[in-house]
Amino acid sequence: MTMGIYYLTRLLVALVAIPCHEAGHALASWLLGDPTARQHGRLSLNPLRHFDLLGTICMVVAGVGWAKPVPTDARRFKHPKAGMAITALAGPAANLILAYLSMAVWKAVYYWAPENDLTLYATYFLRYMVLMNVGLAVFNLIPVPPLDGSRVLLVFLPQRLYFGVMRYEKVILAILLAVVWYGALNGPIALMSNAVWGLLYEGTGWVDQLAYTAYYSLIGTKV
Repeated sequence: MTMGIYYLTRLLVALVAIPCHEAGHALASWLLGDPTARQHGRLSLNPLRHFDLLGTICMVVAGVGWAKPVPTDARRFKHPKAGMAITALAGPAANLILAYLSMAVWKAVYYWAPENDLTLYATYFLRYMVLMNVGLAVFNLIPVPPLDGSRVLLVFLPQRLYFGVMRYEKVILAILLAVVWYGALNGPIALMSNAVWGLLYEGTGWVDQLAYTAYYSLIGTKV
């Protein structure tokens, strides 16, 4: 694959993965009683609803990026702390679901699709769908503001301390991005991503089983 195809693939995957992540936040918020995100048009898979130019460029080039924040109003949740935590976790969860489905389709294409340029690119695209969605989920679960994992801390920390820290989330984000660009988090993120990849691979074992069953049934029929 050429570099042009490589970056085009990453862009197309980002335009699926990022809206899925943000729509996950919006859906959870709405189901828990806060319609703010839905009212702002964020309960959508349309990339333009969530698009942030710099965040998308970073996602394509470096594999780490962001979209426009999904607005939420914790006062509308029946249980504000739990509502914020679940809404935050819904984004990474959406990416993991998409990664699981992509891996299942990837295996199906590998086993059953005819070999040609189209299926070659399809497997390439699906591989990056799994990689980027897993990476996005793992990265966002880091409990550092303003990442999704930090919202879970609200359940455990005193509100005063939590919101005191959140006042500096832009500074913390700048430091975090610098750390990521420097590569200091590559090891831990790769370790977690590989673990999640392994779980997804095992979880889609039913596709392998179907393929093996079909293969041996075909051999038996021919015999």
